[in-house]
Amino acid sequence: MKILRYDHLVLTVASIEQSIRFYGDVLGMEIETFGQNRKAAKFGQQKINFQEVGKEIDPKAKYPVPGSGDFCLITESTPAEVQRYLELKGVPIELGPVQRTGALGPITSIYIRDPDQNLVEISSYTPHIHIR
Repeated sequence: MKILRYDHLVLTVASIEQSIRFYGDVLGMEIETFGQNRKAAKFGQQKINFQEVGKEIDPKAKYPVPGSGDFCLITESTPAEVQRYLELKGVPIELGPVQRTGALGPITSIYIRDPDQNLVEISSYTPHIHIR
């Protein structure tokens, strides 16, 4: 077996409406409705599915709780552009820009929190290259 990429991840959230506003309006992801009125935020070839705490769909994580996510998103924008954009949107920066290591090499990362306090790392490959 050879794994190619991830398809989606699931975040358990306190409010699906707050989450789709953040991931749609702030991070610019496409909001999709699927299945039985479920919501997801799509970007590239991946998506984040949302499920509300107490209304999870089986099977699910052993302990689904809001705020336990920690993941990295890759952007084409430079770290300075990301910083300016987040400031315009009124999103506090938790940390960054800082140097980290991504799956393909060095990245420059800026950390923020979503409405559930999940840690969202927004990163650019260094030197700045376009990766799709």
